[in-house]
Amino acid sequence: MKNKRYKALIDKVPVEPVSKEEAISISKSMANTKFDESIDAVFVLGIDTKLAEENIRTTVSLPAGTGKEVRIGVFAGGEALSEAEKAGAEIVGGKDLATKVKSEGDIDVDIIISTPDMMSEVGQLGKILGPKGLMPNPKTGTVTADVAKAVSDFKKGKVEIKNDKLGNVHLSIGKASFEEEKLVQNFDEVLVEVNRVKPPSSKGDYIKHVYISSTMGPSVGIDLNK
Repeated sequence: MKNKRYKALIDKVPVEPVSKEEAISISKSMANTKFDESIDAVFVLGIDTKLAEENIRTTVSLPAGTGKEVRIGVFAGGEALSEAEKAGAEIVGGKDLATKVKSEGDIDVDIIISTPDMMSEVGQLGKILGPKGLMPNPKTGTVTADVAKAVSDFKKGKVEIKNDKLGNVHLSIGKASFEEEKLVQNFDEVLVEVNRVKPPSSKGDYIKHVYISSTMGPSVGIDLNK
C-alpha cells in the first residue's frame, strides 16, 4: 500500500505525456527524500523478446556521467593487470581471482571486465556471475584486450542498455542533484543509442512509451514529439 507521500506525488503527475524537459523537471521536484535519488528512464519497446535477434544489448557513454561510484573487477594477467589497477579497478586478478570467486561464491563489484584469454576461467563462474548480470560480453565492451580503457570508460559513465523479458529497458540517467540540462543530455544520448540498435525485424512502433521517474517517485510519461 502506497504511503501518503507517494499519493501526494501522484497528484503532480500530468495526465498526458509531456516533453522530456518537463518530465525530468517534474521528476527532480518529486525527489524529496533524504538521499540523492536516481533519475531513471524506462523505454517500452515493440520487440519480440522470444526472438534472439530482437533482444538489444549495447552500451552508451553518458556525457554527464552517472553520479554513481562504480566498483569494477578485472580478470587479466601480466601488464594488463597492472594497467587495470592504475585505471581504478577495485579488484584485479587472474586464475587466482577466479579460484577465490569460485570458493567464496561471490564478488563485490558492479561490473566485471576480462581479457579474451581469461574468458575460459571466467566462463566457469557462470553460475555465480550470470544471475548477477556480471558475465563479461563483447557486445558491452567488457571482453577486451584494452582493459585499462574499458575501466576508464565505465568509471566515466559508460552504462549498459539491455531489455528485460517484457521488452523494457530500464536505466539511470543520473542523479536528482544533477542540473536538468545534464539529465537531458544523458537522456538524449540514450535515446540515440536505443534508436540506433533497433532490430531490423521489429515491426510496428519500436519505442511505444517512455517514462521518467525518481527512485522513490511515480513515473511521468514522455511525448518524444514535444
